[in-house]
Amino acid sequence: MTTFRGYREKMDKIRRAKGFLIFIMIVTLITSCSQKNNELKKSSYADLVFQNGLIYTVDESRSWAEAMAIKDGIITFVGNNADAKDFIGPDTTTANLKQRMVLPGMHDVHIHPISGGVLSASCDLNGLSTIAQYRSAISNYANANPDVEWILGGGWAMSVFGAGGKPSRKIIDELIPDRPVYLTSTDGHSGWANSIALEMAGLTKDTPDPIDGIIDRDPETGELIGSLQEGAMNLVQRVIPPTTIESKIAGLKYSIKMLNGYGITSIQDAIVRENDLKTYQNLEKTKQLSLRVVASLWWERDQGLEQIPHLIELRENYRSELVSPTTVKIMQDGLVENYTAVLVDHYHNVPGPTKGIPMIEPEFLKEVVTALDALGFQLHFHALGDGAARQSLDAVEESVYENGQLGNRHHVSHLQLIHPDDFDRFAELEVVANFQPLWAYTGDYLTELAAPFIGAERLRWSYAIKSLQNAGALIAFGSDWSVSSANPFYQIETAITRQSATEITALENAPVDPEQDVPLNIEESIDLITAIDAFTINAAFVNKSENLTGSIEVGKYADLAVLDQNLFEIESAEISETNVLLTLFDGNVVHGDISQL
Repeated sequence: MTTFRGYREKMDKIRRAKGFLIFIMIVTLITSCSQKNNELKKSSYADLVFQNGLIYTVDESRSWAEAMAIKDGIITFVGNNADAKDFIGPDTTTANLKQRMVLPGMHDVHIHPISGGVLSASCDLNGLSTIAQYRSAISNYANANPDVEWILGGGWAMSVFGAGGKPSRKIIDELIPDRPVYLTSTDGHSGWANSIALEMAGLTKDTPDPIDGIIDRDPETGELIGSLQEGAMNLVQRVIPPTTIESKIAGLKYSIKMLNGYGITSIQDAIVRENDLKTYQNLEKTKQLSLRVVASLWWERDQGLEQIPHLIELRENYRSELVSPTTVKIMQDGLVENYTAVLVDHYHNVPGPTKGIPMIEPEFLKEVVTALDALGFQLHFHALGDGAARQSLDAVEESVYENGQLGNRHHVSHLQLIHPDDFDRFAELEVVANFQPLWAYTGDYLTELAAPFIGAERLRWSYAIKSLQNAGALIAFGSDWSVSSANPFYQIETAITRQSATEITALENAPVDPEQDVPLNIEESIDLITAIDAFTINAAFVNKSENLTGSIEVGKYADLAVLDQNLFEIESAEISETNVLLTLFDGNVVHGDISQL
């Protein structure tokens, strides 16, 4: 029989045991919490922290910050130096920006990186300004490449050959009589062939013009001059051996390095076919693609709606983490300079009345756009003339009527001329105005090859960026490289000053005469904030990635560029002198050296 005293002693032992157990549990809990806190703290440490910077975030408030943190390729903090210290751990790399400006990685939403890169390794005439220089470059390339079957390349300027841009085959014949030669103009809308190339293509003075182009002929004899405009270029291009995948890969590598060097981390490739998608696929698989790419699938003008299943197939088969083949490119006209851009009213002072050449019959264009819009494709229009811009808007309007507003973010590129009656329609139809601002200056292309044929009234609406902005349109920018420089700082400066930003103009390949370089329609000038938006958050909107790129905000990809000067603290004419010191893509350095900041 247990006594009271024995019972109490037993209960004391139990209480002591419970107390010890509770103590152990508390210690375990404290230890566990401490470990979890340490793990949590460690997980919040960044891979990279920038401090002491002038970070222009391009967020909704267009705010500035002095520090940011990056982990696993994602921005995890944007704010001040003091708070950034919480993200610095034993393994964190820190970088002192020394009051340098930082921008989001820029977007170029109209560019040709593969063909431009291939051109850089061929007979490249860019940067030359006389026929004598062209002769020398062509001869030097041919002599250095005796085993090349076709001499290919381009970059010649129409302004060197006068109105219409019609270089003679005889110039090349004198230099290379035994091999075919074919060279495209710097704008990509004209070709220059020698006699043997024309013969191999089966072209004679009796060959009719295609419906979407012009075979240039001597007005007296009818003989072929050697130049080909727009769709007529295909008559020679179809007999040229296709560019190999290896050449495309090498060309794209060249372009990626150049673009990253300019702080560009996202693009919209303006003309893409299946081999181009294979080129991107190759570099992405080998982790050499440091660009986010929206690919504009090319609409073949000699085909109809039957090509749509193939476009769907390309979209499904080649979509990846970095490449989105979700856009279709439609070239609706040509150039003002060769009278193939489509105008609302007739050209002046050209043989025979003409309003240009619609590449797709306008009523059929409505059918095409409506069908593609219904399938979720974005439409990327080429329209230089006000007539082509109107036809593109009409087609989008038809698609909205048939499908409703699906939010596919269609955009019209170039827009050299826009009829004032169409300004409001961009906002009403939610169509983005995609300008190439480097062209918005007074130069020979405009004053000699365009102005006499469009007249002063239409000239007033050349590259009407501010008017479109005032009408509520979203403005985005692209370079159209290799037609003109891909350097965004040249383009930003020109958009603000409406003057050439380079000593050698991108389109003319000729030195600028300061006395002639007067601003083009200065009332169409935009401010720096608008210009930066057009290369960052607005361009990201075009590429449907504004939730992940285009601004420096927590949760977005760590794509950014560190500049050597603050664009807001210098004269507008100095913007083109800006250099990118460092470019990050997914938090990784793809240009420059952090240790050298």
